[in-house]
Amino acid sequence: MRGKRLLSVVACGLSVLLWLGTGSADAAAIRDAKRSGNVQAVGSTVVNTDRHKSLRSGDVMDRNEVADDGVEAMSAAGQLEKKLSLQERIQRILHPEQFQPPKPAESVMSSDDNMIMGGAVATQEQCVRYLLRNNPYPKLNVSPQELVAYYYEEGSRAGIRPDIAFAQALKETGYFRYGGTVVPAQNNYCGLGTTSATVRGAYFATPRLGVKAHIQHLLAYASTEKPDDNIVDPRYDLVRNSYGEKTLTRWQDLNGRWAVPGVGYGQSILNDYYKGIINS
Repeated sequence: MRGKRLLSVVACGLSVLLWLGTGSADAAAIRDAKRSGNVQAVGSTVVNTDRHKSLRSGDVMDRNEVADDGVEAMSAAGQLEKKLSLQERIQRILHPEQFQPPKPAESVMSSDDNMIMGGAVATQEQCVRYLLRNNPYPKLNVSPQELVAYYYEEGSRAGIRPDIAFAQALKETGYFRYGGTVVPAQNNYCGLGTTSATVRGAYFATPRLGVKAHIQHLLAYASTEKPDDNIVDPRYDLVRNSYGEKTLTRWQDLNGRWAVPGVGYGQSILNDYYKGIINS
């Protein structure tokens, strides 16, 4: 019995010594790993950790990137908050899921603003506002609102840009001040038939007919298709017969044709009048 107990005590002592030795080796390995940075102690096993180190570095980088993104997002949110009105801030707090940041302003002129045919970009209200800003008392036989409405109705029917056609009327009449060969009683808004300082040109019974004739004259240059309704432009056939299958597409193409010599005529319609309308 005593012999067996003695052997057990000796075996336990050896195990403790072996455990302590291994622990010391692991501790030394850990110290070396910390110094070199190339190995890592895992339990009682030392392994090469170059790959692990790179992954850990990547983790740190990812955390830094996330932190940077968070800072940028907070900065952008702060900038947006400064731009919001008090009402928009309240709306954002009450209904965050419905909040939409303000949209950036659109460009002043669209890519089709040099085309004779097309739909309106400017509104009727902009046309009226720009006219009255430049001439509070236009010499018209209808209100400015009615005249602009005629341009939009007739222009839309023929496929002609009504807002730029109205800009052309402003140029031709001097914001409906007249003062040249054409007089207000003619309801002639584009100088139709006015071939000299002594030839007044066409007369139209009503402002709507005057607008219709203007739109049809533009259509004569821009399209080979005839108007859907009665032709009231006295020079429509003259233009169509002269051009045949040829058409003009841009307002600049009217240079030297609508007006003679007409240098920069189309550019003036766009830059001196239409831009004013679209920015009003």
